[in-house]
Amino acid sequence: MKSKIRWGIVGPGKIAHQFANDLKLVGDAELVAVASRKAERANEFAKTYSIPHVFDSYEALFETDKVDVLYIATPHVFHKNLAIAAMKAGKHVLCEKPLGINAKEVNEMINVAKEHKVFLMEALWSRFNPTIRKVKELSEEGTLGELKYVNADFAFYALDRSMESRLFNLDLAGGTLLDIGIYPVFLAYLLLGKPIHIEAVSNFNVIGTEIQTSIIFQYEAAQAILYSGLTNESRMSAEISGTKGSITLEPRFHETQGYTLKTEKGVDSVQLPSQGKGYTHEIIEVNQCLNAKKLESDLWSHQDSLSLISLLDAIREKSGVRFPFEV
Repeated sequence: MKSKIRWGIVGPGKIAHQFANDLKLVGDAELVAVASRKAERANEFAKTYSIPHVFDSYEALFETDKVDVLYIATPHVFHKNLAIAAMKAGKHVLCEKPLGINAKEVNEMINVAKEHKVFLMEALWSRFNPTIRKVKELSEEGTLGELKYVNADFAFYALDRSMESRLFNLDLAGGTLLDIGIYPVFLAYLLLGKPIHIEAVSNFNVIGTEIQTSIIFQYEAAQAILYSGLTNESRMSAEISGTKGSITLEPRFHETQGYTLKTEKGVDSVQLPSQGKGYTHEIIEVNQCLNAKKLESDLWSHQDSLSLISLLDAIREKSGVRFPFEV
C-alpha cells in the first residue's frame, strides 16, 4: 500500500483552516504538522485538526523529517523568504498566491527550487477548479471559435475595515491587485495568453493603498476588460466570448461551480461542483506531481507563475502602485 503524502502548514490563518478541511478529503494526503510564531495559535490549530506535530517556529518545521510538503499560507510579503528557507531544507512547497511580490522574487524562488531539486507550485486554486479547467478545454477545442473578449471583475466593500487591516497595510503589500485582482488577470492570461499592450488606472485611499484598479489587455485580435476593487460589491462573474459563442462563469468566478454556454445550437447550463471548498483540486495536483517525481505542475508551471506576476508588475507600473519595501 502506497504511503500517504505528509503535509505541513506554515501560518495557521483563515485560509489555512479552509485548506486543512479540504485536505481531509484527499485520500493520499495527511496533515501531520503545523507551525506558527505564536505557540498558542499553532497548538489551537493542531487541536482542531488532530495534528500530531506542532512547532513554535517555522525553522523547526522546515528541519523536521516528519513532513514531505509544506503549504505556506502567510501574508504575501513573507512568501519568498519562507519558501526559500523551506526548499533549502529539502521540503517541497505549495505557496499561496501571489508566489512572490514581484517577478524578481518569483525568479529567485524558482531558481532555488531548481537548485535543490524540490517541487514548487503557486497555490492558484482557480487553475484547478473543475469548471475553469473545462472552460479552458472548450476554448482550446474551438467551441467558442476565435476568442475575442474576456471580462472579469472581483470586488467587495471593505472601506469599513481598519486601516491596519492586512488589506490596506502597505508593509504587507496591501491593496486589491495582489489579493483579488490576480484572479481576473489570471483568467485573461489563461485563456488569451500575455497581451501585447496593457492599460491600467488605479484609485488610492488616504494612506496610499490601491483600492480600485481597471485594466485593459490588448491582444492582436482580442481584448480583456478586468477590474478589482475594495470600494464596492461587484457581480464577480466572468464572460468569455468568441466568434462562435460565449461562456459565462457563475459567480464567484474564481471558485465557480458551473457555467452557461451560448452557441448557435442554443443555451446549455452545466454544473461542475468542486470537492469541499475547492482547495482539494490543487492538493490532488501536488500529490500527483510528487508521486510522479515532477518538480513543477504541467497545469500551472513555474513559467505560468512568472508570467502572471510579470503582468501584475506591468499593471502596477502603469497604475503607480508601489510598496515602501521595494527598492
